[in-house]
This record gives sequence, C-alpha cells and structure tokens, in this order.
Amino acid sequence: LLASAAGSSLENAYLHQQSKQEIFNLQLINETSHCLNSNLRLVDTMTYMSEQIISSIDAQEVGFFLFTNEHAKVKILPGSTPYFYTPQAKIYIDYLKGKIEREKNPLFIGDFDIQTIKNTPSFHSILAVPMIHSEKLKGFSIVMHQKPYFFSFDTFKLLQSLIHHSSLALTNSMLREELEHMIITDHLTKLYSRKFLDERIQRSMKESGEGTFILLDIDNFKEINDTYGHQVGDQVLVQVATLIKNNIRGEDIGARWGGEELALYLPGVPLDKGAAVAGRLVKKIAESSEPHITVSCGVSYWNKEQVDAYNFLFKRADEALYIAKGTGKNKVVIQEQNIRVS
Repeated sequence: LLASAAGSSLENAYLHQQSKQEIFNLQLINETSHCLNSNLRLVDTMTYMSEQIISSIDAQEVGFFLFTNEHAKVKILPGSTPYFYTPQAKIYIDYLKGKIEREKNPLFIGDFDIQTIKNTPSFHSILAVPMIHSEKLKGFSIVMHQKPYFFSFDTFKLLQSLIHHSSLALTNSMLREELEHMIITDHLTKLYSRKFLDERIQRSMKESGEGTFILLDIDNFKEINDTYGHQVGDQVLVQVATLIKNNIRGEDIGARWGGEELALYLPGVPLDKGAAVAGRLVKKIAESSEPHITVSCGVSYWNKEQVDAYNFLFKRADEALYIAKGTGKNKVVIQEQNIRVS
C-alpha cells in the first residue's frame, strides 16, 4: 500500500512538473511569436531569438546561418554568439551544413566526437534545426553545449518549435531590409542614391565635427558611349563604382550623383586626407580601367568652426570639378575659401 501510494505521488508530481514545463514552453513560443511579428529589424529579430534560446534551454553557443549562392556557402546572421565567427567553429558549421543539406531534417546529437584544435573547447551536445520557408531550405540554426547529453528530447522539440515560428519573421525581416536597401541604392552601380547621400551629409553636419565631400566625373564619357556603345558605358560606371567601394571605409558613403557623376562623402575626415583619397582614386582608375578612362574630382570640406550648409558644400565641390574639367581633366581640384589645384 505504501509503495502504491508513493508511486501514485511520484507519478502525479511528474505529471504536474511536466504540465508546468508544457505551459512554460507554450508561453515562451507565444511570447516569441508575438515579438517576432512586431516588425523587428533582422539584427533585433536574431538577437532576440538567441537570447530566448540561451535563457530557456541553457545553451552555451547559438548560431544562425543563411544559405547563399545556391547553398555553396553560408552567411552567419547577427545574433549568433561570437564563437561562430572563429576559425574553430568552421568545423562544426561545415559538418552540420552538409548533414542539413543532405537530410533536411533536424539533428539531435548527444555526444559528438570530432577532432578540434588543441586548447579549444569541444562541444558534444549539439542540436541543429533547418529553417524552412515555403518548402524551401533557407538556412539552419545550431545550439551547442560542451557536456555530453546535456539537452533533453523535450528541449529538442522546443527548439524546433521556436525555429519554426521564427522562420517567417526572419524571412519578412530580410525582405523588408532588402527592400529598404533597394530604395537607397542605385540599381546599376550598387552605390547609394543621391537622396540617401543628402540625408547622411545633413545628419553628419549636425552630429560630427568635420567632413570631406568629393564629386567625381568620368572624363569624355559621351565619347565612350559613342565609340563602344551604352552597354560598355554602363560597365565603365560599374568599374569606377567598384573601385570607390574597395577604397573607402565602412562609414564612408559612395553614391551615384547623376549620369556619369559619382560622389563620395568622408565623415570626420580632414581636407588633406580627403584630397589624398581623391588623388588615389584618380590614379587607380587611370591605371586599372578597361577600356582606359580617366576621372576628374572636385573636393570641398566643412567643419563645425565655420558657418556652412550642405548645399554650399555641394556647390563648392561642383565648382572645383568644373575647374578640373576645364584645365586638363584627370586631376583633383580642392576648393575651400579660395580655389587651389592639386
């Protein structure tokens, strides 16, 4: 009788604990779904998901990966823990990527045995869940812990539910940011639009201390179109835009100004350094363009110690560019209070 009563009590306690866990899981999924459907940006969506997974299942590492180039490579999404950006993590990412691609099923690994680099952590408990939207494999998530058999099967099911509910929100966030990027990006050159450049310069002139503006024009562009055709002319524009993007910092802004004119704004950069950037671009374009072309640059500058406005910044650069075009081309002209040629 005592054993029977004890057994019933233990069973009731287990069922009670199980029901509490189920309620917690449902609340977690509901809260996560509600938050993810509130139009978060991609970085906020994935950071929130990472925090939810770490807090709910006590994971050590959480990573989100998106397939690119027809599954040839994967992109690490924001919100992933720092470990996944290290060379050591590539072993796990490549192995699990291959398994997910082949099987397209979630993976539950209790004791993963892999040769890792000495003095680096080895993760034994691994959960990997594919991210599928509209029946297409978009990416996958990885959750890891160093202890073997750390995650339960209930934890595995919870993770699948969280990833399933996040896939639509992830796709929506990506589509929204892609649309926003298209709005502020020139279709041909992939540089920013002039409107975006205007807005960023106006903001910089309120928040920063100085900045350099460069207006760049392709010399004899009409002759290129007449000689080689407009398709080659477009290719020349793309070449110049690519050289600009490859020779500026992440915070600098390259933009399509209009026609064959491109623009470059360097926030926080003094005039001498900005002029040096313009000089390097003129030289690189002359050396590496095909067909051979040259460009002319007009450079202007502002700082908070002088009363200025962004339309005057553009006007000074445009005047300097006009002088560069009229005095031999393939050069940089700098305009401050007085005009000087470099």
